[in-house]
Amino acid sequence: MSTTTPTLSAPNLATEFPRSPRETLGGYVIATRTLDKCRAAVAGTLGDYHFDCPLDNLFFEFTGITADSFKEKVATGASDEEMAAWIEEHSNVEKKIDAIKWNNDLRYKRISEMPDELQEFLEGYIAEYIPKNKVVYYWFDVYDIEEERI
Repeated sequence: MSTTTPTLSAPNLATEFPRSPRETLGGYVIATRTLDKCRAAVAGTLGDYHFDCPLDNLFFEFTGITADSFKEKVATGASDEEMAAWIEEHSNVEKKIDAIKWNNDLRYKRISEMPDELQEFLEGYIAEYIPKNKVVYYWFDVYDIEEERI
């Protein structure tokens, strides 16, 4: 493993937000956010966020990439562009249309379409953390409203 220290590109998630789960990296939603959290984990600046969480695992499970291999590559200090190329090389998704459909399913997933346990969790979470004047239309809205992007 390289001795390059990635802290220069690592966000401090104790004081700033990771990027939106809607942003793509290597052709996949969630990947950019996962990268931000992984960089912060490597740098020790994760704050209250978690790397290798259920959201990250959606990306890992779909692509066949492991959290450990992803973290190992991130620890080399790889740039966004290098990580995108690495993801494209290591993903087991063969057809671009499959990634597009997966992205769109997640981008436009309504809370009512989620598993019961997540609906139950989000029912309380939204009431506690989302301002009353904001409307959650899709699952990713929860992140983007809470982190003041919309």
